[in-house]
Amino acid sequence: MVARHDQTSDPQLLESLLQARRGTAFFARKLNELSDADLDGPSLLPGWSRRHVTAHIGYNARAIARLIEWAATGVETPMYASTEIRDHEINFGATLPAIALRHLFDHSAVHLNVEWRDLPADAWHHKVKTAQGRIVPAEETVWMRTREVWTHAVDLNNGATFSDIPAPVLERLLKDITGAWKTRGTDTGLLLKVTGRQPELEFGSAGPDAPLVISGPLAGVARWATGRGTDGVTATQNGAPLDTVPAAPKWI
Repeated sequence: MVARHDQTSDPQLLESLLQARRGTAFFARKLNELSDADLDGPSLLPGWSRRHVTAHIGYNARAIARLIEWAATGVETPMYASTEIRDHEINFGATLPAIALRHLFDHSAVHLNVEWRDLPADAWHHKVKTAQGRIVPAEETVWMRTREVWTHAVDLNNGATFSDIPAPVLERLLKDITGAWKTRGTDTGLLLKVTGRQPELEFGSAGPDAPLVISGPLAGVARWATGRGTDGVTATQNGAPLDTVPAAPKWI
């Protein structure tokens, strides 16, 4: 009989799993606060309704579960057959009856959690491939899911904000984003400065000259970096304040 607890005993991985599960519960709470009619309303993502966000989170859980199955069996099971199929899946999911859409989220979340729970401790180090083609250990899937559920809970446009997201999640999110910018070469002279804490945190790549500096509290800087608005942050260029905060470079 399969044990009803996580097979790993790695404390860092267990903490990461807890953060992902808390994010899933938070998304579920914000989703359940919405009526069926509310699901038709706009999300914070251009062109997507709340239905699209919910469908995306549901199918994302299924996709990540396929990676865990890959890690467990050694049989390659990609997240998605193609980007086109992924997009079609989300658009189809957005047309489901409200009860079916809610079941998609609930059942896929439970399925992924069971796959995580039952994965043998040594299999967490087995390599899988993300939808972007990165080769990563299976333990990376926990962060992949954490990032999705917390960020898209805000995108449901139901009162959640980046201030609701735990600081460790926001800090790792900023490391991810600035890392992606660096890889693409879009971070030249761009520095993110998190204020209101000691010591202040900095992310990005400051050039030899005074860079473009985006400053603000952690939640505000993360919101800006994810492309979800400029409220709560300020910008300086070569040390001089800018009247308008520029948009962040694309990160995904």
